[in-house]
Amino acid sequence: MARQSWLDEDTNEVKIDDYAQKLTSFIDAMADGRIDETELAAQEASLAALMKEVEPSLDDELHAKMTQLLCETSAFSIMQFLNQMQNARASAVSQLNL
Repeated sequence: MARQSWLDEDTNEVKIDDYAQKLTSFIDAMADGRIDETELAAQEASLAALMKEVEPSLDDELHAKMTQLLCETSAFSIMQFLNQMQNARASAVSQLNL
């Protein structure tokens, strides 16, 4: 498989979310418009399996960098989601006040 860049070449925007939204597991889980506990557990199991596969192949320096990368990615995703929710709420409140 060809390597997928983590960043957009022109804008430097993170592309990981774009790739995640194309995962079969994500598409299947989102098909009904909601995520239930079973789907969440399945995604966590998939993530844990991949971590167990990759982690032993990393030397200590790369492991530390990948740990930071995973944490920064998670923080960015949470912050992005909260920002979108806040903007949607503000828009809804604004429309109610019209």
